[in-house]
This record gives sequence, C-alpha cells and structure tokens, in this order.
Amino acid sequence: MAEIINMPRLSDTMEEGTVSSWLKKVGDQINEGDILAEIETDKATMEFESFHSGELLYIGVEAGKTVPVDSMLAIIGEKNEDISSYLDKKVSKQKNNITNSESEKLEQKSQTENKDISTERKAQNNFEIIKMPRLSDTMEEGTVSTWLKKVGDEVKEGDIIAEIETDKATMEFESFHKGTLLHIGVEEGKSAPVDEVLAIIGDKSTDVEKAIKSIGQKDIIEEKETKLEKQKEENISLQNSESVIVDNTKYISKNELVKSQANRIFASPLAKKMASEKGIMLNNLVGTGDGGRIIKRDIENFMPSTNSTKKLEKESSIQIQNSQIRKTIAKRLSDSKFSAPHYYLNVEYNVDNLISFREQYNSQPETKISFNDLIIKATALSLSMHPVVNSQWSQNEITHHKHVHVGVAVAVEDGLVVPVLKFADNLNLNEIGLKVKDFANRAQEKKLLQDEIEGSTFTISNLGMFGIESFTSIINQPNSAILSVGSIIQKPVVKKNKIVVSNTMKLTLACDHRTIDGASGSKFLQTLKDFIENPIKVLL
Repeated sequence: MAEIINMPRLSDTMEEGTVSSWLKKVGDQINEGDILAEIETDKATMEFESFHSGELLYIGVEAGKTVPVDSMLAIIGEKNEDISSYLDKKVSKQKNNITNSESEKLEQKSQTENKDISTERKAQNNFEIIKMPRLSDTMEEGTVSTWLKKVGDEVKEGDIIAEIETDKATMEFESFHKGTLLHIGVEEGKSAPVDEVLAIIGDKSTDVEKAIKSIGQKDIIEEKETKLEKQKEENISLQNSESVIVDNTKYISKNELVKSQANRIFASPLAKKMASEKGIMLNNLVGTGDGGRIIKRDIENFMPSTNSTKKLEKESSIQIQNSQIRKTIAKRLSDSKFSAPHYYLNVEYNVDNLISFREQYNSQPETKISFNDLIIKATALSLSMHPVVNSQWSQNEITHHKHVHVGVAVAVEDGLVVPVLKFADNLNLNEIGLKVKDFANRAQEKKLLQDEIEGSTFTISNLGMFGIESFTSIINQPNSAILSVGSIIQKPVVKKNKIVVSNTMKLTLACDHRTIDGASGSKFLQTLKDFIENPIKVLL
C-alpha cells in the first residue's frame, strides 16, 4: 500500500520548507533510513530520511520549490502501484483552493495580522516559546528522556537542550534561540503531543508567570493558593463539634481529625459536609466521581471494612507511564501478530562441537566471542543460501533480499530495541562480537542512531543467557521470520546406540506463512543445523 510522505516540521518554528535537492528519483528503490532529499527550513538545511521502504512513485515538490508543512512531498509504494486516487485528491484540493482564492486571501490576511500581533507580543515580553517538534514524519508525541539544561541556564543557538524519544529513536534536540531557559513545560520521563509547549527561552528580566499565563498554562502560585483555601474551608467545616466518631466506634478530638485530613483527596462540598456530620475520615474512602473525587454516594455507601480494603488495594498498585518505545513495541507487535499468519518450527541441535570450537577460538590472544555471535554468523550464512526466508511480504509481491541484515534483539529498561548488523554474512566472528557489544552498550544509553535500528531482513532473539530453555517470538515486520534461541543444557542422548551426556540447544523459527512454506522453513533449519553442529564451516 502506498505511503504518503508529507513535508515534515523539522524545527519548532517551521511553517514551510523548501526542497533544496532530491537525492532519489522516481523509480528508485527506497529502503528505510535512506536520505530522500535535503530540505531547507527557516533555520537550516537538513537531510530528510525515509521511514518507509518501496519504490519512489511520485515527487510532489520539485527541487527549489517551497510548500507548507504537511503538504504532499512524495509517494512511496509498490512497483507499478496505482496512485491515481492520491493524485486526484491533490488536484481536487488545488482546484478547490483556486475556487476559494478570495476567501483564502482574507484568511491569509487574518493569519498575517495574528502573526504580527503574536510577534509583537513576543517582542514586548522578550521570550520565545519552544514547542515539541515533529522529529519524524510519523511522530505524534514525544517523551523528554533528559534535560541537558536546567531553568536559569544560559542557552546559545545550536546548544543541545534535551534528548527526546520519538516513535523511532532517541534524538538530540537543539535550540534555535538564545537566552535564559526560563521554564520547562515537559518534565523528564513525561510525554507530550507534537506542538505542546516544551520550554520558554528569553531574557532574564522576563515575567515568567506572565509568560506561562500567556500560553494557557496554569499559574503554579495560584494553584497552591487555591489548595490552601480549600484546606482552610475543610478545617472550618470540622469546627462544629468538639469530638467526632470515626468508623462508628472510635472517638477522636476535633484537632486530631483536622490534622488527619490535611492531606485529603478531592471531595465535593456536600460529601465533605456529610463526612463531617457522620464522623467519617475522607482518606478512608475511594472516590467514584470524576478523577477519583469523593461524592455523595461514596459517603452514603461507606462501609469501613470494604472501603479500607479498596484503599489498601489502590495504595499497593503502581502505575507506570508507557514510554514511547513501549507504545511503539505494543503497536508493531500487535500489528504483526494479527496481520501475519504465524507458524512455528521447533528444533533441538547438539552443540558439543560448538562449545569446543568456541573454547579453541577464544584461546587466541585478545579474542572473545559468545555463543550468540556464532549463532548470528551461522544464521546469516544460512539466510544467504535460503533467500525465501530472508524475505518481505507486500500486497502485490514478495521480495527476496540478496543482502543479509540481521536484527539482534537487545533488552533495555523500556522493552526491546533491535539494532541491525548490516551484511552480517560478510562479517567475521570478531567483527560480529565487537558490533553486538557496541550496539548493546549504546542501546542501554539510548544512543543508537536511526539507521542502526532500521533495515533488518531477519531477526534473532536470544534468551538463553537467562536460563530460558525454549520460547516463541512475534515476527519483527517487515521481516518474514524470527529465530528464538534457548539455553544450552546437558541431557542424556542416544549416540551410536549408547546413552551419553551431551549439550543441546533448542531453537524456534517463527515464520510468516504468506512468504515461507513449511518445507522452505525446514530446509533453512537443516542448513543452520549443519553450521551449528559443524561450526568449522563458518570459517570456510
């Protein structure tokens, strides 16, 4: 299915972009991570990469032309795919724009006037509003991983002020303004939609509270004052009695009750009045109103034992906000599981020779490879001999890749990332070992580059180091298969009609039945078995 590529917003102030040059032409094959064009923004000229694979079917903006953000830039899809419907929509939109030219002129005039007013207001207040940028064409929201500047720090143009986690990767965000960092609108670990207020940079003399109010945010001081007023009201409501009953059995003094209510949760005025009259402590209740607010029915239905249990259950739960990586993993794996018909092939290989080979190989000076490195190499060589497994499904055709790009699943705090070993079949064991270690270390620090996590043709997931004997994985689309690797275990096996103790390893190949038939997957596993049980062949 064709993908519409729109003009991205590459800076927080960008409203339109100019295509300086196209680095691809219509008919070219595009891979994820390829640089499509150079785009000139209001700040700089930047490279624009593709987040989709396919053929470049259409270029909507010629080099040297300028269009607004979100205008159609290009179309990427399958070879010979019919895109007339997309072009008809564009022509229809252009005709509609001509028909309503007078209305558009008035609207543009109004926008210009509003922009002038906004510019004048900014000049008077001497500050700049920094918004959450759209750092990829599919980005809808971003998470601030780290602030590299704090409120009060001086910021120069080009300074990296934060690291922002998108749906693709964690990227550095630089400032296009200079001044003092006056306000941070999104705390570390929090997410916000594109165009949400990220920060305010301006002159030290700027009235920060006024600046915050001007962009529609709550006044922090006013909010604190409101909380104090509500607390005073609650204390007054408790002054009508010298002593009150708690849970219908225990008497406590008025002052003790006031102190216990100081950290109350939100309740309606009627609920507070009823609680005071009945001697019910509000922090014993779980509100059923909007936002957990305690309302009339909560007081009426109050039962000490039941409500206390609910409160304990609520306090014993921890809610963890979903990171962008976790959201992306959830979406992609769900899409894969429900769109690709998975089936699984389970095998068990003897790895006595693999263990001996690794010991001999690592006896060399300054050499250390893991079992995972050997499996990657053996898998890559097997894929080069079975392109049907090293494939990709699309609606109109199946692509058999000649290159072998192996994705290696790496566990990080937020879930999984899959850095890619490009041309893995051509790498030697030392190169594989060094690259995997480097990827694993930088994955933990969220320092992987965009092109290092894109373009895989096959994926390996290894949980053997955690003692997992066997498991199945969900295919990492657009791959057609993923190999799950279990731990090495010792067990009795039959060799030459005798029972002996050997080392074995279980592997599971998950296949997309649209591209790989059972026989094809089985032949691939036979080749892989030959490499693993006779590891000297990986050096030949």
